[in-house]
Amino acid sequence: MTIQWYTENALRILFGDRMDLEVHEKVRRAFFLLRSLSRPEIRDIIPAYCSCVVVYDRESVDFDSLRAFLEARLEDLHSVEPPPPRVHEIPTRYGGDHGPDLPFVAAHARLSEHEVVAIHGAALYTVFTVGFAPGFPYLGILDERIEAPRLETPRTSVPAGSVGIAQRQTGIYPFASPAGWQIIGRTEVKLFDPFGEPHSLMQIGDRVRFTAVT
Repeated sequence: MTIQWYTENALRILFGDRMDLEVHEKVRRAFFLLRSLSRPEIRDIIPAYCSCVVVYDRESVDFDSLRAFLEARLEDLHSVEPPPPRVHEIPTRYGGDHGPDLPFVAAHARLSEHEVVAIHGAALYTVFTVGFAPGFPYLGILDERIEAPRLETPRTSVPAGSVGIAQRQTGIYPFASPAGWQIIGRTEVKLFDPFGEPHSLMQIGDRVRFTAVT
């Protein structure tokens, strides 16, 4: 674990340098531990694949003091008991108008479209983080047999519920939005509710399985 200066009012706690489930479990435990502290000088905690960014109030605490405090609190991460992950089943229509990039992904993988759908739906994915757009889950780790590059030119808009893949990740666009990932399907599951609690359907550490529907 390394604690680094990040911006003038934020630091980063780094647990590794790659997308890895063991590394991410440390991120998850740190996130829930830091959130449980309810420290007024900590304004926000932003988990990612390998790190947590801690945004703090510079009027209340300086970098060195906060780093020392966090190093002491994070020494015993294995004793942290985060909430059990929820499992989300995501019914998905693959291909056609719902997944215009499925033919490209299949050709890139040298597989049939049916094989790509079967491989995509066979995995139980982990929510590594939520971001980009409210409720957007970054899911991994995608089977290397169907990994595909991002689009060379992102689309200006894809429909809400679009399921995309990029490298070893998959994800779901909660709203109509620009998109640079390969879109292989679409779901009607609502991922973000601005009027409900919690707003986001998924949180860090949850599990996700895609189910093909017609």
